[in-house]
Amino acid sequence: MAIAVETTFHGVTLAEYDDLLRRLDFRRGGDSEPGCLFHYTIPTDDGFRGVDVWESVESFERFVGGRLAPVLENLGIDRPEVAMSEIHNYLIAPPERRG
Repeated sequence: MAIAVETTFHGVTLAEYDDLLRRLDFRRGGDSEPGCLFHYTIPTDDGFRGVDVWESVESFERFVGGRLAPVLENLGIDRPEVAMSEIHNYLIAPPERRG
């Protein structure tokens, strides 16, 4: 079952987020982690929020435990607040309409 995940990072700049992406071998507009169907990031008053759609809770937890947590620890970034919700439905643009 697909889930929505919101991760809210307090006291972390967008420049630090960009560095985090580089260290995870992601690039803007590039491919996501296996199991992550969609990801975007928005600034907040004191940091940023990542919003994802994952195939399952397990795929999200596998990413956090195997890849994200070690990089956050290495950078000295506290783990974010996490909110999860079951998804009833989501739509994806057809390949010919994707940027």
